[in-house]
Parts: sequence; C-alpha cells; structure tokens
Amino acid sequence: MQPSRLARRPASNRRRVVREEEPKASAIELLPEAMAGSGSSMLYSFLLFTVILSLQEMYRGKLASSELFTILGGFVSSLLFLVLLTFIGNFQETCGMRTGWGAVIVAEAVALIAASTVHRVCITTCFLFSAGLLYELNKLSGVALSKSESRAKRH
Repeated sequence: MQPSRLARRPASNRRRVVREEEPKASAIELLPEAMAGSGSSMLYSFLLFTVILSLQEMYRGKLASSELFTILGGFVSSLLFLVLLTFIGNFQETCGMRTGWGAVIVAEAVALIAASTVHRVCITTCFLFSAGLLYELNKLSGVALSKSESRAKRH
C-alpha cells in the first residue's frame, strides 16, 4: 500500500485551500425575518408569564430561604416584568393603540407585587433588575429601529 502523494510532500509544498466565506449577518440584521407576529408573541409571553409566576409561587419558600435565593427571586420577578411588558406591548399593538410608559408602570407594579409574595428584599432586587432589563431593551429597540430605518431608506 502506497502512502498518498500529499503525505509524501514536505509541509512547505502542500497547497493551501483558501475559501472565501460569506459575511455573516448580525442578529439585528436578521431580526425582521426571525420575529414572531404580534399574536403569537403575545401568546408565548402570556404562557411564559403564567409558567414563571406558577413556579415562583411553588418555590417561594426556597427562594426566601437564603440571601442568594432571595436575589434570585428578585431576578425571576424581573423576568415576569419582561414577559408581561412584552404581552402588554403586543396586545396594544394588536388593538392599534400606542404603547407608552403606562405599560411599563403596569408591568413593573405586577412584578413588584409578585416579588412581595416571596420576600421583602425581592422587591428591591426586582426593581433593580427590571431597570437594567428595561435599559437593555430600550437600547436594543433603538438599534433595531435605526437598522430598519436605514434599510427603508436604501429601498
């Protein structure tokens, strides 16, 4: 059995195959194609809200048992804020209403009430985590809006 020709060549004589890769699209550029419609997004966010709230209430004793779990309880409540804000925003969009700060206040109030059923400290940590999530969501929304506006100007 003969070794292959490529194996007999010294390493410096081997041919290198250079492939040109297509530029990869960022997640923001793929956003319009990957987005769910308002109705399905509203349904998914409502289902997530009920599942997260149910699990939080089932494990509220465990979440209140230590300092670290209390912080985790606040984070879980801030996730409730995020999915409830998504639900309210999609509901308002489906009905043709304008979304504003009222949706943020209602979602935050519900999340803080849910956090208060676990522990007092969960209220504070939920508020802080929700503020951070709202900041990141606003930043992501601004980037997506600017990408869609620049795409609309090109066409």
